[in-house]
Amino acid sequence: MEKSSRVIELKEVVIRFSGDSGDGMQLTGTLFSDSSALTGNDISTFPDYPAEIRAPQGTIGGVSGFQVHLGNSEVYTPGDLADVLVAMNPAALKANINHIRPGATIIMDVDAFDEKNLRKAGYVGDDPVTEDSLQDFNILKAPISTLTKASLEDMGLDKKTVLRTKNMFALGLVLWLFNRNLDNVNTLIEKKFGKKPEIAKANKKVLRDGYNYGVTIQALTPSYIIQSADLEPGVYRNMNGNQAIAWGMIAAAEKAGLKLFLGTYPITPASEILQELSARKDLGVKVFQAEDEIAGICTALGASFSGSLGATSTSGPGLALMSEAIGLAVMGELPLVIINVQRGGPSTGLPTKTEQSDLMQALYGRNGESPAVVMAGSTPSNCFDYAYWASKIAVEFMTPVVLLSDSFLANGSQPWKVPKLADWPAIEPPYAVGAAQDWHPYIRKDATLTRYWAVPGTPEFMHRIGGLEKDYNTGDVSYDPKNHHRMVELREQKVQNVAEVIPELHVYGPRNAEVLVIGWGGTFGHIYTAIDEMNLTGDSIAYAHFNFIKPLPKNTEKVLRRYKKVLVCELNMGQFVSYLRMTYPDIPFQQFNKVQGLPFTTSELKERFLKLKND
Repeated sequence: MEKSSRVIELKEVVIRFSGDSGDGMQLTGTLFSDSSALTGNDISTFPDYPAEIRAPQGTIGGVSGFQVHLGNSEVYTPGDLADVLVAMNPAALKANINHIRPGATIIMDVDAFDEKNLRKAGYVGDDPVTEDSLQDFNILKAPISTLTKASLEDMGLDKKTVLRTKNMFALGLVLWLFNRNLDNVNTLIEKKFGKKPEIAKANKKVLRDGYNYGVTIQALTPSYIIQSADLEPGVYRNMNGNQAIAWGMIAAAEKAGLKLFLGTYPITPASEILQELSARKDLGVKVFQAEDEIAGICTALGASFSGSLGATSTSGPGLALMSEAIGLAVMGELPLVIINVQRGGPSTGLPTKTEQSDLMQALYGRNGESPAVVMAGSTPSNCFDYAYWASKIAVEFMTPVVLLSDSFLANGSQPWKVPKLADWPAIEPPYAVGAAQDWHPYIRKDATLTRYWAVPGTPEFMHRIGGLEKDYNTGDVSYDPKNHHRMVELREQKVQNVAEVIPELHVYGPRNAEVLVIGWGGTFGHIYTAIDEMNLTGDSIAYAHFNFIKPLPKNTEKVLRRYKKVLVCELNMGQFVSYLRMTYPDIPFQQFNKVQGLPFTTSELKERFLKLKND
């Protein structure tokens, strides 16, 4: 491979691809990310979609972005600010001015910077470099659209098809910028467009010409190299949170000897779970796309009653519709996994943006005393782990489990080490077996208070269950006041008993710190990075991250009382901190909240932590 005359070695870099929603920035970012993972870099990605399906072309509202952070050591966030910005039009430049580092490299498709597009983006003059004070940035103006047309002029493709490949020219240029060969991306293109050989050929040609353009201008622009990360040996694949959840449930069903059934209705940003599982008929997965969320969860509940691992997936608006059926699962004491991929609200809200505002809904958003286990993934890859845990708990405790993810985790990706199923804990369904003479549907298996699972068709175990209150002993319908009180307490205690089997709360950082930072769910990477960087510079701060929310880990109170100051960080107005205040009312929790449809940045977290430490 030819090298630039100036090759600079970097430990990490953040790249942001940005353009109109039709410019293929998500594909471009995904190809670069997957190629980087195959090269051996650790990565973290952040796809940023426009909220409107058909936002006006050329406007800031229609800008689609994809940010990737890659390095030669473990990477936990997609990065605060980009070192390289690819701006396919003026709106992409304008929308990202505040998201790039001082002195960053900006690659512009100058063909798109005409008067019409400049005005759409809100520029007054004809020179955005001067207007946005970008003179100190490394600006690379490339006629990407013109060169793409020239590249494919002999292939006989129509103009629209030709211009749709210009993202590959930009990708080729970025691959040159970071001294990457084209082999991995070419393989990925062939896989993506396998059924359209002419399109695959066109994309590969434009990719190569974009790379060669970089070689041509190498005397003017330095290039960079990032060595491979020292990852634990094993087989890896680049995995996003939605895919990881799907595979975690598949693994759990296999381990439990059950069939996996997903009954659901498509909703952003959870739809990919449906798509991923619908492709896994080869593994015995059954998927039903219902007419709405209510029908989706009810079919999953029916599958659970009949002896399958029942699951449903949704986002906040859909979870609201499912509340009555979740209550039925609580009353019927049936295993059910409910995945809620959170997004900005209320109502339709910000369907493509991230938020953590469904926690109270997951905990309490049902009529009556209706307890359910609530847990959350914290990285795209460990969504596999917590989907497995959610399935295990649902089956072994015969209870619904709400697994919270969010848009950031669902769409973000990172390398995932493919596990060995033998290394995962067993899942043992509490089947009703033996003589049925003295058996009733609500007889308890043991101290866990789990009822037995009598699969319909099992000889001598015929029974019925439903939404009316049950007698403690027989399971018959009961209106006895004292029995109702007893059953309410039992269902709550059964959920609390889950604390006996989940891991204790782990604390990162020094035990003698005065400040404890708390996070939950998808905030992990940013908080962990901020804490780690501060501890390396001598600022002693501890960090506890919650994946199990109801019940809380057994040692939670012991951990909380160890520190003088406790700060809870979350992407809402303070839902988890309110839950903790209700549970431990004498602990003076402080809070740091952000509700912008965006993750925390490490810089804003460090600023807040330092202020708390010095107060």
